[in-house]
Amino acid sequence: MVESSRNEYKPDFVTPPGETLKETLESIGMSQRDLARRTGRPVKTINEIVKGKAAITAETALQLERVLGISASFWVNREQHYREYLARQAEQEALRKGKNWLKGMPLKEMAEYGWIRRFSDPIEQMQELLGFFGVRSPREYMDLWKNLQVSFRMSPSFQVDRDALAAWLRKGVIEAQKIECDAYDAAEFAKILQRIRPLTLEPPEIFQPELIRLCASCGVAVVFVRELPKTRTSGATRWLTPEKALIQLSLRYKSDDMLWFTFFHEAGHILLHGKRLVFLHDDKYEGAKEKEANRFAENILIPAEKLGPFMLSRQRSRAAVERFAEEIGISPGIVVGRLQHLNYLPKSHLNGLKRRYRWSD
Repeated sequence: MVESSRNEYKPDFVTPPGETLKETLESIGMSQRDLARRTGRPVKTINEIVKGKAAITAETALQLERVLGISASFWVNREQHYREYLARQAEQEALRKGKNWLKGMPLKEMAEYGWIRRFSDPIEQMQELLGFFGVRSPREYMDLWKNLQVSFRMSPSFQVDRDALAAWLRKGVIEAQKIECDAYDAAEFAKILQRIRPLTLEPPEIFQPELIRLCASCGVAVVFVRELPKTRTSGATRWLTPEKALIQLSLRYKSDDMLWFTFFHEAGHILLHGKRLVFLHDDKYEGAKEKEANRFAENILIPAEKLGPFMLSRQRSRAAVERFAEEIGISPGIVVGRLQHLNYLPKSHLNGLKRRYRWSD
């Protein structure tokens, strides 16, 4: 369990600055009425300041400095600290009422992945989580994340933990904000995809940084974010700004055929579909835009004019698949995955040609 390491001064109790004013007046033998006359303020105003009902404004602080000889900055700071204390007290009370919000969150996994810190105090944990999501309270979180179906194309069978999905998507945005991208250029992105295709032959330590660099050069941030339990999505596409798109990959299936198909599928959404929708890659969804993105990925990875003759040859051996993959310049695992999808190969056949990936520590 990681405890708080914050060093901010947050006292348990702060007296109103009016009490300091009252003590000062008593120490010099000045009445509230006399102070009112000297500052030109109504007696009622001075009394409300003393009782903490009225705030000490910058103007009042200057008047107190002139009459009492105590700097205006002292009074302004006392007032600021007191009002901040009241605001924090009100916030904590509101958080206490909404602490059940934590129960649905995948806190354990988020902490294990290093996305958030864990706290034994539920209020501190809520503050940490709200900071992660970039919202003021659970109410704003609900507004932003609980209506995902409004923006996301999902099938009715796409059963997910929406809190886990919201966390995964938020982490993608956080990581994408760290990537500097040139302004989006659709024509350049289409060209870049052809340069990315040969990267399917490379190991992750080579293809991952190069994939990120090439896409960033034409306005697309690519991030790899580990899947949380029950998110059940291998990729997502969204627009962060009109000039910056995001492709988020989860490595859900851990094989090269699925990873690269997901990437080119999401790239298809960027090139073919507008900037308003957010897309999740759901294997079960067969909407029109998903089918278009599927065809886009299929044609880039294995062009139909190449695949057709190979299938007509009825060659199914490992050597034949490897020769075909070499001929078209792509990973043999991707060829195996495509042939299995078309039922040309059994799902159990030639899986040894697929590369398996895992998250590094």
